[in-house]
Amino acid sequence: MSYDLPVVELTTESAPPAAGPASSAPRLPRWLKRQVPKGNANHFTARMLDDLDLETVCDHARCPNRMECYAAKTATFMVMGDVCTRPCDFCSVAKGKTRSLDADEPARLAEAAARLGLEHVVITSVTRDDLPDGGADHFVRCIEAVRATSGASVEVLTPDFAGSLAAVDRVIDAAPEVFNHNTETVPRLYPRVRGRKSDYRWTLALLARIKQRAPGMLAKTGIMLGLGETQEELLDVVADLVDIGCDMLTLGQYLQPSLAHLPVERYLRPEEFDTLGRLAEQIGIAQVASGPFVRSSYRARELVAGVEGRRQ
Repeated sequence: MSYDLPVVELTTESAPPAAGPASSAPRLPRWLKRQVPKGNANHFTARMLDDLDLETVCDHARCPNRMECYAAKTATFMVMGDVCTRPCDFCSVAKGKTRSLDADEPARLAEAAARLGLEHVVITSVTRDDLPDGGADHFVRCIEAVRATSGASVEVLTPDFAGSLAAVDRVIDAAPEVFNHNTETVPRLYPRVRGRKSDYRWTLALLARIKQRAPGMLAKTGIMLGLGETQEELLDVVADLVDIGCDMLTLGQYLQPSLAHLPVERYLRPEEFDTLGRLAEQIGIAQVASGPFVRSSYRARELVAGVEGRRQ
């Protein structure tokens, strides 16, 4: 597909060679080096999460924004354990044998959200293909627990529920304000990046289902860049997302969690992220967060506020 848009070709950097032994991690470009936040505000959030025995994707996905978010007394809760049933080669969450669901987890999550004073609560999970409903009912119980303890809005970032529309509908019917499911990459790279159990067409069908069943609900997705996608492929995905009514999109730099994970093909410069964000909005996405450190739930409330402002 071609686009009548001011597509700007910008210089990008290939992943630099490793410094020293082959077991060393590659050096990062200067714009991917962050300063550690001053003060100890992040310790409050970390201690509270430990006290309530809660997991966060901030920790398990080695998010570069973890200290910033913890210092601001916010976090993205990761429910249903800390072990995933999908062996995706881009993700640092542990894979292997899962544990039984914790019936008390929704209540502890709601308590944490109340202690942090969150106005917007983001809930994600490991993938649980071992559960008959993929964990849909657990998501519902988490949403209900937050609603019972506060007036916060709720955003869920779900797995694909192994192609089950009934599971997707169960979560939609719980009426979270935002339903997020990550596209992750372009269709050509799905087999390598997401593995044989994931399917681009099902990802689009899941996101389309949100608007079909709850037209007023905000639909959101995220894409990692730097895995070998072309700009044309990325814009084709954006066009697909516009066609199914996706409201919000996050674009961020993929960072290799360890040498055992997929390598970075290239590092996009900040100005390229700026350009891609503008193009995505021109194609029709209402709100786009695009930058090297942007992640699926980074400053999630701000993105929602942007959509709400456009609706008024």
